[in-house]
Amino acid sequence: MVNVDEAIIAKYEYMGEHFEILVDPDLAADFRNPDGPDVAIEDLLAVEEIFKDSKKGDKASEEAMNKIFETTDPIEVSKIILEKGTVQLTADQKRKMQEDKRKLVINKIATEAINPQNGLPHPAQRIENACDEAKVKFDPFTSVDQQVQTALKAIKPLIPIRFEKVKVAVRLPGSVAGSAYNVIHGFGQIINEEWQQDGSWIGIVEMPGGLQDKFAAKMAEISGGEAETKAIK
Repeated sequence: MVNVDEAIIAKYEYMGEHFEILVDPDLAADFRNPDGPDVAIEDLLAVEEIFKDSKKGDKASEEAMNKIFETTDPIEVSKIILEKGTVQLTADQKRKMQEDKRKLVINKIATEAINPQNGLPHPAQRIENACDEAKVKFDPFTSVDQQVQTALKAIKPLIPIRFEKVKVAVRLPGSVAGSAYNVIHGFGQIINEEWQQDGSWIGIVEMPGGLQDKFAAKMAEISGGEAETKAIK
């Protein structure tokens, strides 16, 4: 539980009623971030009290809480305030959260998208540059998936790009095929496989288009350079 002196205010106004709680700035930011870690309300509150004016120490009335929230439970009320209200983030917090969300969005696009002109993934730096040129804004409180769609729409006029799954054939020596299974499943789904007479293993893996190069590099690494990979149509 954060010290009251270090807490920030989360506010919620509805139907002429005003409510405030004192919260840990970092944990409150995590709670409101749809891609952040799970945070228990009890952990982020400085005090389990609902205020009408926290600076004056004026507590919200039970009548007002029942009217708006249909409960006087401070945990339940605090949850609604955090979900629907506003949190006074510091400038440094907001910048950091925006940068973290920016990295997540760009990484997801680089992982799942390809250049339809050649079927190959775009380097993350190219996607980042396109986002900068398109002046894409990143909202710390909007999910990665939502912002990926917004970013894609903005950068499509600048670079040829689309989300697409690809099929990659891979041949591995029998000595490493068994141990490679979990690694392969981390990239995508094995849709066909068979063992060859020479003991080698051949599989077809369906994966996000942007993972082709990383997949090939990983197969080469675990097989000591003996793996063969090829994108197929």
